[in-house]
Amino acid sequence: MSPVHGRGAGLPAGTPPRPPLPQGEGLALDMGSARTRVWVASRGVVLDAPGINAPDARPGHHPVGHGTIADVPETARRLDGMLGPHMPRRARPLVVVTTRVMQGPVYRERARAVVEVLRPRAVLTLSTARAAALAAHADLARPLLVADVGAHSSEVVLLVGGAVVDARSTALGTDGPVGTVPSEELGNAVAAMVRAMLRQDRTAVTAAALSRGVLLAGGGGLRPDLVPLLADGLQAPVVAVRAPHTAAVRGAARVLYAAQRHPSARACFRTGPVRPRRTARQVAPPPPGSAGSEGYPAAPPAPLRRGAAGGSSSGCGS
Repeated sequence: MSPVHGRGAGLPAGTPPRPPLPQGEGLALDMGSARTRVWVASRGVVLDAPGINAPDARPGHHPVGHGTIADVPETARRLDGMLGPHMPRRARPLVVVTTRVMQGPVYRERARAVVEVLRPRAVLTLSTARAAALAAHADLARPLLVADVGAHSSEVVLLVGGAVVDARSTALGTDGPVGTVPSEELGNAVAAMVRAMLRQDRTAVTAAALSRGVLLAGGGGLRPDLVPLLADGLQAPVVAVRAPHTAAVRGAARVLYAAQRHPSARACFRTGPVRPRRTARQVAPPPPGSAGSEGYPAAPPAPLRRGAAGGSSSGCGS
């Protein structure tokens, strides 16, 4: 992408000044359609605001929306405006950014292009569905259905062994073009996606996941009537993640802590030349951490064991 100029431009009005981030800091980033959330490894959440899609001189312009990054340069400019002033010149953060499953490689490449404005040492991408499962401390050894109901779109993902094996999406979220979308309409749309998975699955995996229950995340999970509506439509258990609106960034934060403690990550931040990795190193989620206000962990989780990560890396060179 072309260089983004104007550091500090786009900073939300009333944002209090913060001291610079330490060199080598790590960031977990969730760029949703309605909110932008940033987690800093040493501080927890430092941003939870309508930053990327805040109103500007072009009313109705949404750089991020409907499950995609529509305007990469503008998204990068705004992200730089929000975080750039708080980062030292030589900072090379490790960044974990959440991505939509159904947007595929195109979304991941756009997300990486956006965060390049932060001069990252490495970029890991993590699906919002897996991030929600990690935030809920779900047992990923068993098949799991995750419904992520966002502001402009919704997605249902089937995870098996922590990997995505099927997914569906719809351009329907909590906020419609003419106002708030009724919970009944959202519930019907999510149930229809799950039933489509069941019809096309020639194995018993989707049925096994459904019998276990659906994990509900995203801003739609804050609606108390959506859980019973969806459970009634599917005739199956439905459980909302604690603080579902922050589940994606909390799950990304767990992967961030794992990556920072991995030997390859320590090599990324050491002094001197670094040998690029040839393949992405993967690590498993940590044991459950303590809970704080607004659904964010109060302290970093314990060190992690080695295993499956569910994210992809751009390498720690560059």
